[in-house]
Amino acid sequence: MADVLPLVEARLRTALGDPDARAAVTFLGTDRIEVLRFQEGGIARYASLGMSAHPMTDPTAVVADPVKGPRAELVLSVRSGGADTDKVLRPLAVLAASPQVEGLVVAPGASLDVGEPLWPGAPFTSVLVAEPGGLVEDLELDEPLDPVRFLPLLPMTPNEAAWKRVHGAQALQERWLNHGTDLRDPSRKSVPLE
Repeated sequence: MADVLPLVEARLRTALGDPDARAAVTFLGTDRIEVLRFQEGGIARYASLGMSAHPMTDPTAVVADPVKGPRAELVLSVRSGGADTDKVLRPLAVLAASPQVEGLVVAPGASLDVGEPLWPGAPFTSVLVAEPGGLVEDLELDEPLDPVRFLPLLPMTPNEAAWKRVHGAQALQERWLNHGTDLRDPSRKSVPLE
């Protein structure tokens, strides 16, 4: 079975260019997770590399399938210069390790919470997992492996996360759209939720 991570990195480079920084984090009992930073104009994009090395498995499954199951990497885009967003490397690695550590299957519409600001002074402690396919196309792998999906992360304030739990991901995304919310603003305020 070929290692998928070189293919994943090649897909990221094709879509986003060459990374200008990378960091690696290893959590006890897990494989290493890298976070790559890509700069394009005034946007910094942070992408995980390592989450897709193994398929995500349903935590209720008796035996984890080593081949079949969804694979994904996470991508976070923020405007550069407005905050010390490079400190998001560790929280992003924590989120990318969550399938290995907690047995989560990360999918569009899910909320992921790190329990602390994503970077110093950030008004966000959690993210909404958005639909893949826009920024980085899915990476098809040889059968029987599932494709690697590149899931965009949208930072949420605690109020937005609570509102999303009640009303759903689609309703929150519509509210952001209706209010013209700049989801890349590293210090934006919560969207009006009344």
